[in-house]
Amino acid sequence: MAQHSVDSRAGADTQVIVVGAGPVGLMLAGELRLGGAEVTVLEQRPAATTESRASTLHARTMEILDGRGLLDELGTVPSEPRGHIGGMPLDLTLPGPYPGQWKVPQTRTEEILQEWALSLGAGICRGREVTGLREGEDRVELDVADSGGPSRMTARYVVGCDGEDSTVRRLAGIGFPGRPAERELLRADVSGIDIPGRRFERLERGLAIAARRPDGVTRVMVHEFGRAAQQRDGEPDFDEVARVWRRVTGEDISGGTPHWVNAFGDANRQAAHYRTGRVLLAGDAAHQQMPVGGQALNLGLQDAVNLGWKLALEAGGRAGDGLLDSYHTERHAVGRRTLTNIQAQATLLLGGGEVDALRTVIGELVTKERVRAHLAGMISGLDTRYDVGDDTHPLHGARLPHTELTTQDGTHTTAAALLRTGRGLLLDLDGDDEGSGDEGDVRPGSAAEPWSDRVTVVRARLRTDGTGHPLAGTGTVLVRPDGHIVRAGHGADGLRTALRRWFGPPLSTPTTPPTATAATTAATPAVKSAATTAATTAATIAKTLAGNGRDDMGRLTGRTALVTGSSRGMGRAAALRLAMDGALVAVHYTSNKEAADDVVGAIEKDGGRAFAVRAELGVPGDVHELFLGLEEGLKERTGSTDLNILVNNAGVMGGVAPEEITPEQFDRLMAVNAKAPFFIIQRALKNMPDGGRIINISSGLTRFANPEETAYAMTKGAVEQLALHFAKHLGPRNITINSVAPGITRNSNPVFDIPEVVEQMAQLSTFGRVGNPEDVADVIGFLASDDARWVTGSFVDASGGTLLG
Repeated sequence: MAQHSVDSRAGADTQVIVVGAGPVGLMLAGELRLGGAEVTVLEQRPAATTESRASTLHARTMEILDGRGLLDELGTVPSEPRGHIGGMPLDLTLPGPYPGQWKVPQTRTEEILQEWALSLGAGICRGREVTGLREGEDRVELDVADSGGPSRMTARYVVGCDGEDSTVRRLAGIGFPGRPAERELLRADVSGIDIPGRRFERLERGLAIAARRPDGVTRVMVHEFGRAAQQRDGEPDFDEVARVWRRVTGEDISGGTPHWVNAFGDANRQAAHYRTGRVLLAGDAAHQQMPVGGQALNLGLQDAVNLGWKLALEAGGRAGDGLLDSYHTERHAVGRRTLTNIQAQATLLLGGGEVDALRTVIGELVTKERVRAHLAGMISGLDTRYDVGDDTHPLHGARLPHTELTTQDGTHTTAAALLRTGRGLLLDLDGDDEGSGDEGDVRPGSAAEPWSDRVTVVRARLRTDGTGHPLAGTGTVLVRPDGHIVRAGHGADGLRTALRRWFGPPLSTPTTPPTATAATTAATPAVKSAATTAATTAATIAKTLAGNGRDDMGRLTGRTALVTGSSRGMGRAAALRLAMDGALVAVHYTSNKEAADDVVGAIEKDGGRAFAVRAELGVPGDVHELFLGLEEGLKERTGSTDLNILVNNAGVMGGVAPEEITPEQFDRLMAVNAKAPFFIIQRALKNMPDGGRIINISSGLTRFANPEETAYAMTKGAVEQLALHFAKHLGPRNITINSVAPGITRNSNPVFDIPEVVEQMAQLSTFGRVGNPEDVADVIGFLASDDARWVTGSFVDASGGTLLG
């Protein structure tokens, strides 16, 4: 194993390591990837949990999941407007699209969040136990143990999402003051029993809860009044649960079959600091509380959404002073308030006869609407408001309310849908075209232009007449990626100040993004930084071309090219190759601006020309957004919007068995891999002079089978049809269009760091090796040149002779 000191100035394996792959860790991983940060999740468990545990999602969490486009994955979810306060019924209904509480097993929540994080490019490594932590000036080093023995990993930041017994918190020396459990609830999921349903039923000897699920399993929870929390090694056994249940209810459930048994107490602790240097905490690692009414899970998920975008900006070198510290300031206060209300509820819930009078008084108070609404907002998280340093507007610090909008181009959308990119959002709701205020009488969108890599500007109007809506009469609303409003008003007054505070320096102010080098150890196939990959790829291509002694440098001089998905992998290699041949290249990316900028930097370092353009593909308005940025970049550099070369490379993999893929997953594959290329071509033809070149990246999977990628292969088959039929259509204009089908090609997947697996894959090729990105880039370079003027409508197998026999 390679040895290195934490005090060295070497780079890190990844920008952020998240320890813990529960719902909070997975939510944070997705948020970090949306913000462009490289992230690896380490989980001690070898497989995802099969325990049901937390099953309640509150209204604010449902809004957050909607704001990330994850609700469709949940399907039809049972909901109940009635919750409770210390076991007493409480109507949780408040204004918004998701009133009450929603029942989703934790296993399903974790599954959805894991699929989402993986689809965004997060690395998840299971069976990895963190055993040591050392913090240096510019990074954190972790000792990690797995089945292969000890190893080390480094990151610029580490976040502990590893539960109330957090190893990260202990190793970082972060205090966890509070009080231990004094009372407890025993809990079990049991099949084969038939008992009455009970909702917080207080009997003479204790509290009993029983709820039968549609699958026939009954969840029972029981507390015996006066019985202290027990000291055990591990969880209680089912016999103990059955004995206490019988003493409290008189019912015998011992003949049932337990599926899961545990106990949870009324311990109440909170980390003294949610951040210390480069180590942060979220979820139960930051606070321990009795899971009354499902607040614990929701509190943790909301921690992750508050932290993710801030840490991504910090890791990318784009955060303003104090932004990351605001995570502790904001969430510690929310956590303290939540722990206080949970402690009060635990007293009401588990207390014996001594709390009966208090329960009577509280029961009378909750019938008063103002009291009910106050308690409902507190429990659901809908009333969470942050101190954003400006209290001049009643919306400042509050969550963005549910809002239906009609955009300037007539599209109907919602505020939640506009947040799904994970970027900041500037809503311009003023109907006129005039600027106002002391910011030079400019429109808000113009004032926000220097932050265009972090904030999306949308001109829209409310779909209703606005009467009674919280945004009625408000012209401009600046919203953080976590959905909280930091500036509301009219025109551009104060807008730049708010943008700078929450989104860092504008593009015109130079920033120094962190550099990363290959500091991985041989024992740890960690996710390497985009910067490292870019530098390696650029150097490899330069050496390859020099070694081949080619004389085709400059053959694309004067031409322009767009390569979609070119911040990494084959797209990156294609951009570097086309730029080396003389083309001005638009480097398209979805979220990782740092990686795209690194490609541009590598091109410019070698004397080429390039610029980055951002657009998320597969969503409404994707092509329009892509070409807005493209045409602006071309016009600025060439005085024209002509596009000579289009490489449709961007795509997403499936990795799901055909019997398991959902309609939503299938639709996403089709939207990104097939629909987007079609309409990008359609739009590009308006910019493309006669004699242009279009290259679509297909896949060898259209020629050899992998059942896990059935749907993916279908989308690539559709791409190949584009070449065939568009070739006929575009022949009169001398525009060629061809398909390139790579095979097994190195990318950032950790599997390529495992020599045994690479060797097995290499045997599938006639040449006895796996492909490199430049192998495919050279084919693209040929098809983009005049040398390929007589090749159109073709399928080019660039798989290295995979599975020829």
